[in-house]
Amino acid sequence: MESISLKLPEDLLETGDRCARALGIPRAEYIRRAIERMNREAEAHARAERMARASRKVRKESMRVNAEFAAIERDPDA
Repeated sequence: MESISLKLPEDLLETGDRCARALGIPRAEYIRRAIERMNREAEAHARAERMARASRKVRKESMRVNAEFAAIERDPDA
C-alpha cells in the first residue's frame, strides 16, 4: 500500500476525525473510504457523460425509428 502526505484545512480534518470516531474507524480508513466513494461518483459521472454523448449522436436516428413504430401502432396494416 502506498502512503501520501497531504494538508487539510483544520475544520475539515476535525470533522473527519469526529465522523471517523463516530463510525469507530481510524482516520486513515475514513479518508480511504471517502476517496473510494468520490472515485465511484466520478466514474459514474464520466460514464453518464459518455452515455449522453452517445445518445446525442444517435438521437436523430432514434427519433426516426420511434416515429416509424408510432405509425405502425396507429395503423398496423400500413
